[in-house]
Amino acid sequence: MEFGIFIQGYVPNFRRERDPDAEHTAFMEELRTIEAADKAGFKYALVPEHHFLDEYSHLSANDAVTGYLCKATENIHIVSAIFNPLPQVNHPAKVAERVAMLDHLSQGRFEFGTGRGAGSHEILGFLPGMDDLSGTREIWEDVIGEFPKMWMQDTYEGYEGKYWSLPPRKILPKPWKKPHPPMWYAAGNPSSYEMAARKGLGVLGFSVGDLNDMTKIVDVYKDAVREAEPIGAYVNDNICVTSAAFVKEDHGAAVQSAVDARLNYLQSNVFRYHDTFPRPESVPAWPALIPDYDAPTIEAMASIGATICGDPDEALRQCRRWESAGADQLIFGTGCASVDDTLQMIDLMGKHVIPKIDTDPVHRTSRMRDAAA
Repeated sequence: MEFGIFIQGYVPNFRRERDPDAEHTAFMEELRTIEAADKAGFKYALVPEHHFLDEYSHLSANDAVTGYLCKATENIHIVSAIFNPLPQVNHPAKVAERVAMLDHLSQGRFEFGTGRGAGSHEILGFLPGMDDLSGTREIWEDVIGEFPKMWMQDTYEGYEGKYWSLPPRKILPKPWKKPHPPMWYAAGNPSSYEMAARKGLGVLGFSVGDLNDMTKIVDVYKDAVREAEPIGAYVNDNICVTSAAFVKEDHGAAVQSAVDARLNYLQSNVFRYHDTFPRPESVPAWPALIPDYDAPTIEAMASIGATICGDPDEALRQCRRWESAGADQLIFGTGCASVDDTLQMIDLMGKHVIPKIDTDPVHRTSRMRDAAA
């Protein structure tokens, strides 16, 4: 199992109340965490694209961020998590050009994650009047299979679809590392995992809350990916899951770091904006908040894999459980904990956990890409 981190431009109001530059501070601190993760042996950095989501994610121009990271890092793979390819948001030809350019700038370290947006507040900003947000899946399917053609055909043959069209054109530049960057899909339910697998896409599992959720999707994905008819030149057979991590030399200090992070303020914003997710009855409607976690709750969460929390030995045991459950990549979200706590987590994981689990110096996605080339 490999490791990564995930940034998102998290700017909660309680930080703005004490820091008028909280937005700028968040961006600068998150970039520091990726640069530190690159040096510590983490293999992936996920950078999302969101629009209009106040407090939750101010990271709208992730192409600019990924361009910066191409120069600021050396080994870590930079993953768009996501670039939104819906034509109403970003024209597919421009997305293809952007991905290929980032492949050059990163010297083959950029990976192309896609998805359909975070919920009605975001989606309806670009698709006003859409009654059924599940219709974005049809739009996404109308475009996703064209990207490998735009990268690999000398002159792209063109496309006339229901939602967008493009006459034959040379899409430039072409990716530097052949045949093209690994492709991912941000999946939220078992049917999405199966669909992604059949298309040969890796899955970015942002909705996997704990180890119990993991058991529901691994068999679905791995069974389907064996029968994949990839839309690209190869199958990106990977299940990537996200969690949070709080690691310190002392167990109690790690638990306190998790309590201080106020994870449930972020979770309240998840349900505030991701209204396509079913909201449990226990989750109050915004602006009411899910109560903050206390120390016993954090301990209970760590016991079921809902967070990584403890000293380095505990973190190692907890991460091995995710590896045994079938995760190919375990990605830690940043932004809730203080930057000092996050940098300490990255340092301790890099020294005591990653070398004992991820013993392959080559990225799993690179092996698949190189085999296809």
